[in-house]
This record gives sequence, C-alpha cells and structure tokens, in this order.
Amino acid sequence: MLKRIAELDSGAVLITGDGKRLARIYINAWGRSGRRVLAEYLPFQVGGDAYIGSPFESDDFDVYLMVDPLSRPKAERERLNEWLAKHRDKLVLLYEHKYVKDSITRYEIRNHIDYLIAYKRETVGFERVDVMRLENGRVVESKTYVRRY
Repeated sequence: MLKRIAELDSGAVLITGDGKRLARIYINAWGRSGRRVLAEYLPFQVGGDAYIGSPFESDDFDVYLMVDPLSRPKAERERLNEWLAKHRDKLVLLYEHKYVKDSITRYEIRNHIDYLIAYKRETVGFERVDVMRLENGRVVESKTYVRRY
C-alpha cells in the first residue's frame, strides 16, 4: 500500500507521528516524476526543487506540502478543509508532528484525506507504520508494517 501512495496522481495523504523519512521519500518521488512541489516550509531536506510559499495563494503547483494541519487554530483548519475540497485534483501531503491514528475521527479533515499514515517509534526497538485508506471519512482498507532496528 505504501508503493501505491508513491504512485498517486491526485489526492490527500496525511502522515502523523513525525514520520520525516516517509514524508521525504514521497516528496522526493513526486518531485522526481517532474511535478512541481510547493511547501509551506520544509521540516526535512528534500533532494530536488521545492518552492516555499503559501498553498492558499497559488494554484500553479502539482504537489503541496502542508505542515501541522491538525495543530492549527479552528479558523485555519476550516480554511484548510475548504481548500482541500476545492483541490481534489492536486496531490497534497499533510505532515503532522503529533501522532494521530484512531482519533482522526474527531477532525473534519478525515472527509478530505485519502490515506492516513500513522508512524510510531516504539521504545522496545521497532517502528510501526499503520496505513489506512479512507473513503468519505471511513477506513476501507488498513495495513500495518513493522520494522525492527
């Protein structure tokens, strides 16, 4: 399912739990395929071109990176939800530092995202990545990946 996300042409992907490595992989993959990337700011390094700016003010890009969408004030979250509803044809990566998995149902953004990737680094020597495909705010497919280190 992770490879399917890298091959997306449009849709919204929410990565939670500070999964910088996963987010960097997706931004690099989408940028290498010739798509123009606009980021609010870059919480990690990318290998390629990424423009910095407000996604609310530009419709010229193929991929958008928005940081901490769930930690914003209520008015900004509503504005983001409206923007996501209008830009279903674009590829949007929402990167959230805090861990959100099942509690996504509390946020309206669940109705606008296609995939939720919940990254968690456990204290006993492994990483856990839960990937969920959502349709109309409901989980329709789920897969868990575990990596020992």
